[in-house]
Amino acid sequence: MTLEPLYSIKVTCYYCEHEFKTSRVRPSFKKAIRTDSDFCAYYKDENPDYYVVRVCPKCGFASTENSTERLNDAQKKRFADKISSRWIERDFSGHREWEAALETYKLALLVAQTIGEKERIIASLLHHIAWLYRYKGDEEQEKRFLKHSLESYIKVYELEGVGANNARLLYLIGEMNRRIGEFNLAVKWFSRVINDKSIVDAAMIRASREQWGVLREQMLARKLELPEEMSPA
Repeated sequence: MTLEPLYSIKVTCYYCEHEFKTSRVRPSFKKAIRTDSDFCAYYKDENPDYYVVRVCPKCGFASTENSTERLNDAQKKRFADKISSRWIERDFSGHREWEAALETYKLALLVAQTIGEKERIIASLLHHIAWLYRYKGDEEQEKRFLKHSLESYIKVYELEGVGANNARLLYLIGEMNRRIGEFNLAVKWFSRVINDKSIVDAAMIRASREQWGVLREQMLARKLELPEEMSPA
């Protein structure tokens, strides 16, 4: 008997408390065949990213494992007014194609913005939507969502500051600036990871050095003036 990549779990909706099923990809199928420099992964079989968002078929509340679990009355009212009252019952359990995955992420983003979810969650949802467009080769939409995600990640940085565990965040801000062509800003963020003595995340320091090299080649190829951080001493 061959093992199916998908299995179902039961989830209770944070808004209406309806219990529903949602699909997940088995851990043994989660091996990426390659990963981009901003952590976008590619898979041979089912893509686990397609199943991150859980959508309640009854009320339309869409969330991830990291979402806020308890909604206050104001959040419930905003969700009821803006989304639930207009929701037509739909079921996203089972296999998801690209279009369904995109729909679930955009719904989760709308829910997160409506209830005032944590900025980190919003940034991540925007980033995942950019990845979905990348899978399709839609560079225009990918760049659009990368820009929104970048703005959101910068807000996270401004709220949280640079902690020992935020090297990944700084690296990501640098890499996303590089991807949208903001090369000078990318240099500044990468150099923070490389030069800040409080950052001890070896993997992110190494990644920042690698992307610094990629960035330098890109700038030279485009005959752009290198910022002083990049000039040989």
